[in-house]
Amino acid sequence: MGKNYAVRMVRLLFGLALFGFGCYLSIQANIGLAPWDAFSMGFANLTGQSYGNMTVLTGLGILVVDCLLGEKIGVATVLNTLLVGKFVDLFDALGLVPRLNNFFAGVALLLAGQVVLCLGSYFYIGAAMGCGPRDSLMVGVGKKLSRLPIGLVRGGVEAAALLVGWLMGAKVGLGTVIAVFGIGFLLETTFRLLHFDVKAVAHENLFETARRLFGKESARGPDAEG
Repeated sequence: MGKNYAVRMVRLLFGLALFGFGCYLSIQANIGLAPWDAFSMGFANLTGQSYGNMTVLTGLGILVVDCLLGEKIGVATVLNTLLVGKFVDLFDALGLVPRLNNFFAGVALLLAGQVVLCLGSYFYIGAAMGCGPRDSLMVGVGKKLSRLPIGLVRGGVEAAALLVGWLMGAKVGLGTVIAVFGIGFLLETTFRLLHFDVKAVAHENLFETARRLFGKESARGPDAEG
C-alpha cells in the first residue's frame, strides 16, 4: 500500500472510531435516540442482539439498496457499515461512560457526543473513500424522487427509520430533536472551523481504489486534508 493510502486508511479508521464513540455517548445520554440509532436499537430490543450487531445487519441491507440505486460504494462505505456499530459495542463493553439518569447531564453528554460524531465525520469523509451507507441511501432516493427537495427526502427517510425504531421500543425524546435539528449546524460549524470543504472531496469507489493500489495508475490520491 502506498504511503498516501496508508495515511488515508489510518484517517478513515480513526474517523470511524470517533464516529462510533459519538454514537455511544449519544446513547448513554439516555434522553432520546437519533433516527438511525433508534432504528437499530429497536431491532436490538426485538431480537435480543446487541446494538452493534443490528447496526451492521441493517447497514448491510441498506448497502444492497445503495447498490441497486447505483450509488458509489467505496472502501469507507463498506467499513462504515461493518465497524461503526461494533465500535459502539466495544465502548459499551469497556463501560467507559455510565448510562445517565440526570436530564441536564444527559443533554450535555448528548451534545458532546454530537461534536465527537462531527469530528469523526471530518476524518472519515476527508479520506475520500466513500460516504456512509445511510447517506448514500438518502442521495440515491433523492435522485429517484428528483422533484422533491433533498431535505424533504432526508426527513422522510429518517422519519420512517425513527417510527420503526419507536414502535419497537427505542427511546425517543428531546435528544431525538437535538440530534435531528442540531447535527446539521454542528457539522457545518465543525467543518468551517477545520477549513474543510466537504463538497470538494472527490470520493473513490472500490474499483478506483483497487486500480490505483494494484494497477499501473499512481497511488497518489486526493490530499488527506480535503
